[in-house]
Amino acid sequence: MRSRSTLATRAEARRTFGDMKLVLAGGSGFLGTAWRDHLARQGHDVVRLVRGEVLSGSESHWDPYAGQVDRSLVESADVVANLAGAPLAHWPWTASYRRTFTDSRVATTRTLAEAIASSDRKPAFLAQSGVAGYGDQGDRLLSEDAPVDADTFMGSVVRQWEAASQPAADAGARVAVLRTGVILDRRGGALKPLLLVFRAGLGGPIGSGRQYLSTMSLVDWVRAATHLAEHDGSRGAYNLSGPNPTTNAEFGRELGRMLHRPSVVPVPAVVLRTLAGTVASELLNSTRVEPARLLAEGFLFEHPSLNSQLAAALT
Repeated sequence: MRSRSTLATRAEARRTFGDMKLVLAGGSGFLGTAWRDHLARQGHDVVRLVRGEVLSGSESHWDPYAGQVDRSLVESADVVANLAGAPLAHWPWTASYRRTFTDSRVATTRTLAEAIASSDRKPAFLAQSGVAGYGDQGDRLLSEDAPVDADTFMGSVVRQWEAASQPAADAGARVAVLRTGVILDRRGGALKPLLLVFRAGLGGPIGSGRQYLSTMSLVDWVRAATHLAEHDGSRGAYNLSGPNPTTNAEFGRELGRMLHRPSVVPVPAVVLRTLAGTVASELLNSTRVEPARLLAEGFLFEHPSLNSQLAAALT
């Protein structure tokens, strides 16, 4: 087996440039904040796109719904990345919020893709997406070649979301689509509210518990995103999830064990559908994803198992 140091040396050799200038939308969220901190530690320059008042030299105002972004800033970038989007954790899921959820992803992606397409330098574009777009696929192992299920709400969102990046690709820019799974960290994402439930002794499987859950540590997500930003050969869709997906029931048992709490009380599917509406299907679906393309490029996971992911998340 190759050592981590050997892989790191080869990764350095594959870089097409040194310190990056990265323009980032969605840089104040759970993933964006962690990634900005990681990039800063690596010596990269990050300029965050903000819709409000600009408060520092590392910020730039934009209005994605009006198609407005500083074109000179895009021109000067090595990489442009979009993590923007209205949160999944929202109640109630009305028709209006479904539109907001979709538009917040499609409009931001399209504005950046069109800005890249009209630039001379054609910076690389990293466009966020999600593994939920694959839909309910049972125990089928899903690589990046698996089709998006456009018959579901999230599949429809993902199809529009990823299509919005096409102007950049058509113009010759390198585009990598980040199909992100469930990212685990105690400070945010899906795990933060789950910890409250499990620590109260009320945790357990959702629905049948047999559906697969594709998880990844936050540490590995920021490393994978950086890998895709740094490497000129990385383009196309990538599953950003761990190499060993587990079932919902296995996730609940392991989290309960690590918190020293019971994890036997199931959340009935009918209750979840009543409370969460349309989005409930995304929690009840089985999506068994493999990060085939990351593995093929030699990416080495620091936390390949659910146990190691949760241990890192709870630290």
